Amino acid sequence: MRHDNSALRRKGTTPKRRPPAPATPTHAPSMRAASEPHASPPKKKKRFRPGTRALMEIRKYQKSHDLLLRKGPFARLVRELCQTYSMKDLRWQVYALMALQEVRTPLF
Repeated sequence: MRHDNSALRRKGTTPKRRPPAPATPTHAPSMRAASEPHASPPKKKKRFRPGTRALMEIRKYQKSHDLLLRKGPFARLVRELCQTYSMKDLRWQVYALMALQEVRTPLF
């Protein structure tokens, strides 16, 4: 009976990886390469899968407590909207604008 070899053939083993081939220069070494014997190739920038970077930014801004919009532009925007929808020139307290901005910031 040939149980010992047939089981190995059916199940299979993972193939062994080949060692990387030695790098052979395709052109003559330049002056820079000769002066720097231990020069390594430039490192590649880490690439993330699509959407991963966006999720990282979302988590970053959810953890932070700083305001996404500056106070001045936000106050001007609120005052402009008040003038658009109201005929009167309304005044806003600084703390009211800050409270409105803190409530509004997570929705952006």
